[in-house]
Amino acid sequence: MSEPTATQDLIKGADEPAVNVGEVQDSRRSLWRDTWDILKRRKIFWISLVLLIMFLLMAAFPSLFTHKDPEYATLAKSMEGPSSEAWFGYDLQGRDVYARAVYGARTSIIVGVLATLATVLIGGLTGVLAAYFGRWLDAIVSRVGEMLLGLPYVLGAIIILGTIAPAQSNPSKTTIMAVVIIVLALLGWPIVMRIARSAVIQAKHQDYVQAARALGAGPLRIIFKHLLPNSLAPILVYATITVGSYISAEATLSLLGIGLRPPVISWGIAIADHTSYMRTGAHALLFPAAFLSLCVLTFVMLGEAVRDALDPKLR
Repeated sequence: MSEPTATQDLIKGADEPAVNVGEVQDSRRSLWRDTWDILKRRKIFWISLVLLIMFLLMAAFPSLFTHKDPEYATLAKSMEGPSSEAWFGYDLQGRDVYARAVYGARTSIIVGVLATLATVLIGGLTGVLAAYFGRWLDAIVSRVGEMLLGLPYVLGAIIILGTIAPAQSNPSKTTIMAVVIIVLALLGWPIVMRIARSAVIQAKHQDYVQAARALGAGPLRIIFKHLLPNSLAPILVYATITVGSYISAEATLSLLGIGLRPPVISWGIAIADHTSYMRTGAHALLFPAAFLSLCVLTFVMLGEAVRDALDPKLR
């Protein structure tokens, strides 16, 4: 039997399916594309997204929602109820409750978002490094995280802020917010660390990581090119829900008098200033509390929708 000619080889090669680069790229993006396809069919996602956009606009451009100065006070109108002049009435010092609720969105959301970002950066980085390098680094990070997990972050924040607060005589707005953000992030990072550590431990034994290591890829390239992208999904879900948790934690600390303090304007401060006037002026407390609850619920609903879309077991 004669050997196949070069022409026959070319014909056989032409019959074989060619590798489409676009298909390879599509397969890499399939997770996020499938996630978006699931999210856009869920009503809870669109409801939470609309509410989130509204709160973000309120935080970034409060003048779009009210033209009144939140600091302007008229004592003659102290604790007056809702009216056409003031939709939510006036607080104890005669300030417009609606204006303060609108301007309070900025502080509460900034604290929640920045504390979450700091938590994700600290916890995600330590979790990835501990899982990848293992040994003594993993042991130290895990033990420190377990010690902090044994202390609830609200209780820990009460202890730390209660110690720091007496040392601050007249802190600025930025200083007050920065202290609260740092304390919440330092106490909350162990959970993100454990999520990232678990995801990286599963991913680092996959074939694509072994292939990258065999081709000479260094630790940094493997971590940022292969491990982090495959660990983002669970971290993203937790971060979305954590924003609402930190907004609620800020309000709790402000209610206890050790979180944000005047001249900062926030929902937590508005609630704390009027807890003793529930019978005579419930409107001054209930409306900021309603804004706070709706904002926290928005982030929780968004996180639940993202979790359901990213988790194949719940599809």
